[in-house]
Amino acid sequence: MNFGLRMVSEPDQAPIHSITLFVALLCACILIGHLLEKHRWINESITALAIGLCTGTLILLTTKGRSSHILLFDEQLFFIYLLPPIIFNAGFQVKKKQFFRNFMTIMLFGAVGTLISFIIISLGTAQLFKKLDIGFLDTVDYLGLGAIFSATDSVCTLQVLDQEETPLLYSLVFGEGVVNDATSIVLFNAILRFDLSHITSSSAIHLLGNFFYLFGTSTALGIAVGLISAYIIKKLYFGRHSTDREVALMILMAYLSYIMAELFNLSGILTVFFCGILMSHYTWHNMSESSRVTTKHAFATMSFISEIFIFLYVGMDALDIEKWKIVSKSPGKSIGVSSILLGLVLVGRAASIFPLSFISNSTKKSQSDKIGFKQQIVIWWAGLMRGAVSMALAYTQFTRSGHTQLQGNAIMITSTITVVLFSTVVFGLLTKPLISFLLPRKHTMLPSDLTNLKLLNLPLLANGQESESDMNGDHIPRPVSLRMLLTTPSHTVHHFWRKFDDSFMRPVFGGRGFTAHVHDPPPERIIH
Repeated sequence: MNFGLRMVSEPDQAPIHSITLFVALLCACILIGHLLEKHRWINESITALAIGLCTGTLILLTTKGRSSHILLFDEQLFFIYLLPPIIFNAGFQVKKKQFFRNFMTIMLFGAVGTLISFIIISLGTAQLFKKLDIGFLDTVDYLGLGAIFSATDSVCTLQVLDQEETPLLYSLVFGEGVVNDATSIVLFNAILRFDLSHITSSSAIHLLGNFFYLFGTSTALGIAVGLISAYIIKKLYFGRHSTDREVALMILMAYLSYIMAELFNLSGILTVFFCGILMSHYTWHNMSESSRVTTKHAFATMSFISEIFIFLYVGMDALDIEKWKIVSKSPGKSIGVSSILLGLVLVGRAASIFPLSFISNSTKKSQSDKIGFKQQIVIWWAGLMRGAVSMALAYTQFTRSGHTQLQGNAIMITSTITVVLFSTVVFGLLTKPLISFLLPRKHTMLPSDLTNLKLLNLPLLANGQESESDMNGDHIPRPVSLRMLLTTPSHTVHHFWRKFDDSFMRPVFGGRGFTAHVHDPPPERIIH
């Protein structure tokens, strides 16, 4: 069975040595990241990249320039094993009320904004690369580059933002990041399926139709698997017998949703994301208390390790001597390609965020719901960084099993690595001072303001679960006059969804309020 991960060395003990070293490096990333935690601008991603670069350098020196790897990467490893826990945990931990309250704006940025960036990068590379006399790319490659460099990585920004002080901004950056990854991968897969050697208006419409088909069917599959898992656990209630079975079933069904989507040639990333949302809303509440704690930390841990693994490998792969030897024959082209791609990322991001923010603000009546100019800059900046998804898509497009022999493909891989490293390290390090300058922290609240602080925290409780008072809307001020009713309507979309959810969905699929079976039987009555 091919797991997509192979050892570089041939001797019998080499696999054990390689895996031991790689696991030790993962532990080092976690420990060093913990020690640097007080410096919030140095996150685990930057730490893993730095350790990967240092390790790659040492391996180059010990192998006398033959290799910088201890493991060879296959893109299937990323898409089948590393990506699912990252995306599922994002859906499982999402603050649902904030996410769906800003759903239209998130979709505007994540879907429409990604399409705008995709078009600008694709057209820009097609025009500018010709001036560099790069003749090894065809139409599919230019469109593939548009999808590759439209995938953002907002981890650095999310670690700096305070979701209690800026719930709207945090929700937009987080939600857009997930939808953006899904849109980029769906676009990339749709491009690979079509023969684009002769583009016509009908083929463009067909491509767009296939994109929306993948988006809709993938989402529906994730929702269906999430509801099925909730129904099964509610009816059988495994917690009466074994917490292990309960947790195992939830983890396996979450992964099953992703694999089923890949089996049917759908978007696994969309499927597993919405499966995570449904599981956190229904399935998670049907479980025993011990199972809830276990699943919450299990999903977060798997996601964390996967992210560290990816950035550690990217740091090592940046020194892959095989690619750089090929690129060294034309260093000017490589530098030009990297500069053009980085410039197009900046332009494409600006062309999507600022106009779409204007459109979003024009539909908002309340000033508090509008996105300020400083917040727009933060959202624009958060999407400048490129990460694991861009690397994986680039490997899929321009390599075979981690190897690159053609000069053109080597230039594209090294340029992608350069953009990822530059954006993650440079832009990542500048994120904290930029946000501190644009959005200075508020003064420490007095004890008399603790009541207001609790109200701010209600929509942002751990694990994406809202409190009972928030679910019922008890803390929301009710309109007491006609003017307030017009500006603060009590019958919102969330209000109608809550009524439908309480009346039809929860009685069938459980969720918050589900009463678990009593573990121990009631004591027998003594009859005298």
